[in-house]
Amino acid sequence: MRCTPAERDLKKRFVDVYDRALTPAMQAIERRVCGCDYGGNSWLSRRQADHFGSCLGLKAGMTLLDLGAGSGWPALYLAKRFGCDVMLVDLPENGLRFARDRAMTDGIAGRVRIVLADAAELPFAPASFDAISHCDLLCCLVRKRAVLEKSRSVIRPDGRMAFTVISIAPGLSSADRHAALETSPTFVECETDYTTLLQETGWAVSERTDITPAYEAACRRQIEADEASEAQLVELLGREDFIARLANWRNKLTAIRRGLVIRERYVAHPDGPRQHSCQGGTTAIA
Repeated sequence: MRCTPAERDLKKRFVDVYDRALTPAMQAIERRVCGCDYGGNSWLSRRQADHFGSCLGLKAGMTLLDLGAGSGWPALYLAKRFGCDVMLVDLPENGLRFARDRAMTDGIAGRVRIVLADAAELPFAPASFDAISHCDLLCCLVRKRAVLEKSRSVIRPDGRMAFTVISIAPGLSSADRHAALETSPTFVECETDYTTLLQETGWAVSERTDITPAYEAACRRQIEADEASEAQLVELLGREDFIARLANWRNKLTAIRRGLVIRERYVAHPDGPRQHSCQGGTTAIA
């Protein structure tokens, strides 16, 4: 797995996030912001997860590949809600272990497989999955093109992929672009727009929806939830980190309101035949 120092630092931060995600304070905040308590690390709401399941046509007998699966949101919810099987893929091992435990608690462990792997180096055979999902993942990765190419190689010809992603709004001044980057995921910058990138990696876009208003609303709920949980968060994080966390949410909300960043939902399907060999490392999480 080829990682830059910045990618290794981001992975470590995700490990720290998942270590705290299942504390009572964080779960209460997650329920208020996204309507779930899986220890998730994206802005995906329960309503948006339901839309994923519907537009992917999930049902019993199908297998969903969820990239950047973390502690299991939304894949475990989708498995329980729609009856499909799921394959969870991510790199922070602690998040995947939490997902394994949640699958057992929810009584769906028999329909859940978990693999420690890089989304840009998927270790699966071609045409292995009926559907693919990922939530705010590409904006946290450098090798976006490789992720989409590998995803294209492992989906079945009649499959679909649904994902959300945060982007910098086009046409910004240098100052506004800098402000947007300051409040966005680490690797938010993309070589081109996502419609073009999808087309260049063998996908045809069937839906592109601006969900920035929902992103703004979720960010407002995040601030309100943090403010309401100040005592618990200070105990968990320390006063200095709590203040920095709240400032980050407020700066993010300002950037959204100013139109500096956008969040979109894409649904895509394979566009013509593509063959790729199976590569990449994998570690199963027992």
